[in-house]
Amino acid sequence: MITVLAVHFAVALVAPFLFRRVGRNAFYALAAVPAGSFLWLILQHDAVYAAPDAPALLVPWIPDLGLELAFRMDALAWVMSLLILGVGTLVLVYCARYFKNKDSNLGGFGAQLLAFAGAMFGLVTADDLLLMFIFWELTTVLSYLLIGYARTRLAARRSALQALIVTTAGGLAMLVGLIMLGSFAGTYRISALLQQAPELVSGPAAPAVATAVVLVLVGAITKSALVPFHFWLPGAMAAPTPVSAYLHAAAMVKAGIYLVARLAPGFAGTDTWLPVVLGLGLATMLVGGYRALRQTDIKLILAYGTVSQLGFLSMVVGLGQPDAALAGIALLLAHGLFKATLFLVVGIIDHQAGTRDIRKLSGVFRSSRALGVVAIIGAASMAGVPPLAGFVAKESVVEAFVHHAGTGPWGVVVLVGVVVGSILTFAYSARFLWGAFAVKDGVPVTRFKAIKPAFLAAPALLAVLTVAYGLWPAPVDGWIQPYAALFAGEGAPDAGHLALWHGITPALGLTAVTFAFGLAMYYGRGAVARAQELVPGWINGDRAYQQTIGALDDAAVWVTGRTQRGSLYFYLAVILSVAFLLPLTAILLAGKPLPADLYVIDPGSPLQLVAGAGIVVGALAAVRANKRFLAVLMVSVTGYGIALMFALQGAPDLALTQMLVETIILVAFVLAMRSLPAELRDRTGGRYRVVRIIIGAGFGLTMIFVAIYALGARVATPVSLDFPRLAYDGGGGLNVVNVTLVDIRAWDTFGEISVLALAATGVASLIFVRGRGDRIRSSGSADKGTVGRLAAPAHSRDGAALALSRRFAASTKDAWLVAGRTLAPERRSIIFEVVTRLVFHSMIVFSIYLLLAGHNLPGGGFAGGLMAGLALTIRYLAGGRFELREAAPLSAGALLGIGLATAAVSGVAPLLLGGEVFQSAIVQLWLPVFGDIKFVTSTIFDIGVYIVVVGLALDVLRSLGAEIDEHFEEQSDAAAGTTPGGNA
Repeated sequence: MITVLAVHFAVALVAPFLFRRVGRNAFYALAAVPAGSFLWLILQHDAVYAAPDAPALLVPWIPDLGLELAFRMDALAWVMSLLILGVGTLVLVYCARYFKNKDSNLGGFGAQLLAFAGAMFGLVTADDLLLMFIFWELTTVLSYLLIGYARTRLAARRSALQALIVTTAGGLAMLVGLIMLGSFAGTYRISALLQQAPELVSGPAAPAVATAVVLVLVGAITKSALVPFHFWLPGAMAAPTPVSAYLHAAAMVKAGIYLVARLAPGFAGTDTWLPVVLGLGLATMLVGGYRALRQTDIKLILAYGTVSQLGFLSMVVGLGQPDAALAGIALLLAHGLFKATLFLVVGIIDHQAGTRDIRKLSGVFRSSRALGVVAIIGAASMAGVPPLAGFVAKESVVEAFVHHAGTGPWGVVVLVGVVVGSILTFAYSARFLWGAFAVKDGVPVTRFKAIKPAFLAAPALLAVLTVAYGLWPAPVDGWIQPYAALFAGEGAPDAGHLALWHGITPALGLTAVTFAFGLAMYYGRGAVARAQELVPGWINGDRAYQQTIGALDDAAVWVTGRTQRGSLYFYLAVILSVAFLLPLTAILLAGKPLPADLYVIDPGSPLQLVAGAGIVVGALAAVRANKRFLAVLMVSVTGYGIALMFALQGAPDLALTQMLVETIILVAFVLAMRSLPAELRDRTGGRYRVVRIIIGAGFGLTMIFVAIYALGARVATPVSLDFPRLAYDGGGGLNVVNVTLVDIRAWDTFGEISVLALAATGVASLIFVRGRGDRIRSSGSADKGTVGRLAAPAHSRDGAALALSRRFAASTKDAWLVAGRTLAPERRSIIFEVVTRLVFHSMIVFSIYLLLAGHNLPGGGFAGGLMAGLALTIRYLAGGRFELREAAPLSAGALLGIGLATAAVSGVAPLLLGGEVFQSAIVQLWLPVFGDIKFVTSTIFDIGVYIVVVGLALDVLRSLGAEIDEHFEEQSDAAAGTTPGGNA
């Protein structure tokens, strides 16, 4: 089963390449996948039906969460797979002649259709509720893409979005119900859940179980387009006809019917089951049949007919009786055959005649008798005419409802409704044949191109199967009996058997009534149409949907207009208010006492008081600062104070990292603030200042007490107590912090460096409008002493001082830095250049030391990368953007990619050696000169972290530093009338 799924999705991935090579004939190659799977399925017949237990497969997925890849091929899954894979094969073959080579995006369409077949197969074979839901949502997404194939058509995009919203909303409700059922049963295995269902339905949790079942049925109702969600299916007819033939006749809409059939053996006895299934099913059957008689598009006649049939199917498979179960699955197979046939016929008519309007079609049967015969077989089976599959299945269905009518008045009502719905089915089946093929007075005969045999092959084969099923239903009966046996119980009726002739029965009499009234409605179609026109407009589901979406849009505009005001103060007030009011409410309602061993200052470290005072002073100074630089500097004081706190508490690794982070952030803020006014003029006062003080103080105090209560609320042994042993025994290192980052919680770190790469890309995209900032020219392209030149003030002592500075700086023959000569003399600092030349290489070496020593000593890839970033920062501050280019000629984007790739390879490599992802190995060896060496492979992951952090720092320097420098210089040169980087 996993191989079938893997092949479907793997071939779907390469499908676009196939279409580029062979065009539309690639559909034949895609059809070979479900065809091969169909043959494999046939070979599994004995394993499914002869063995005492159904074939099952269980692969652990996330054991800690109890998630597993569980598949099971029982009778119901086998029958559904026949329909999915068989019809899927024929539809893909049909596509090879339906589409033209010039049609756009055929590769994507073929890939999506094949992947959809795989997702449906996974859905019906999944034996885990959550795994089934994953496949359920895959079908939702793929159907959205397939319905919206014609991206340039507004109707297609609208219909695709409508189907996505409706089915996704139902899927979310279903997910809640599935989780509730799994929680009540203690398992998410569907087979185990159904075994426990009798206890759940009759146990103390019965009301909650009934609620969960209703939520699950909401998903089935939306997926199978039952009232009141029936409107999305006719709208989905904007999709290409092969999509309608597969998704909306044989596959996707059957997912909801399958879910009802799957859960019916266990949960049909809940109080809410029958009212929902029978009530909505009957309403859908009648509404769909009524609306089908009003359509003039033959594809919409079939669409509303599908809606009607889905209501019929949901009623019978949900009845919860053996005879109904047998009849329901029999009708499901028959419906897939005749409705897929008819949709493919409509596709041929539309393809050859260029229209689907019954008011324009005339004499099509004369033009193609073969197509007409295929359509007659399909429509007759839909109407329940013998000796076809539809008749055999519908006779069993009516017989089941005759038995159900004996249960009480509501059973009689349901039976009457089924008969009325069947009359409507016969009437719209006849209307379809008349509208598509009859000769109409006053309508010119439709010009019809000759149909190639390869184009007609798929619907013709489906028609042959429809006839064969009707004449010889015994194999189908044998396939379904094991499923019907699941309903056998005390007082349950016998399942019976499928047969073409059961003798003179009440069901046969009702069928005769159906034919009589159906023929009367067909011959009196003009009177029926006039009567329908007199009926006032019912509630239109599509209009209700549009009004609901419009109301949501209006509400969103209203909420957005009152919350997104463009005011930073308002945003922070809302965020911080919620962030302290909710925890404060929880603390007050809990009524828990404070921990008994609470203290303010650690008696063993009185220097904490000094550090705390520095943090408070820095925070207050930042609030009172009237200039941006001073405010940022004071914020950094608080950060350095926290680093000192870490150091005093015996956490040198955290202290080192905090200090480096604060420094690099300070540099980034200072660089960015060059584009902002120096003073903080936009200050709020009055009552807003008081509100801000209250919110700030409330948030800070609440967070203090939240932390205290959280520490005092611990009842279990902290998991961190085992980290030192895990770090040394499993990670081979003494630095618990670093080993945790690169080994114990390597997945978290990989996610964090991925976020760093995304953040760097975001910063670069905001700054670089013309392209990424790795396009900086070399220092040789700039004239000596021209970068950043200031105009000398005339007739002032400042001007004289500036001239003196220029002569002094220009007198240096050999620049201390490679690109230092490019800076204007007044921009240079000889002392800074000397210091930079002295410390740069030492800082780089020290950063590598931090990287390599971090496994056992304070440091690591993150700290080492920050140190290297600070070294590049000093180089940039001393020599400008050209000096940064000389110091780091590599692309920042390339560094980020190399770092991520290094970390990823270090995680995947253990899999190739039989290990697990991100598993570390400890290598001990002896080398000459170096002696005994202990190397841990997680160091390679740390190297990736190091490279990513260096790339991030370089990206920030080039974005907020070099690029802004160039903007300023371009503006200055433009004002002075000079050439950028050159002379006047």
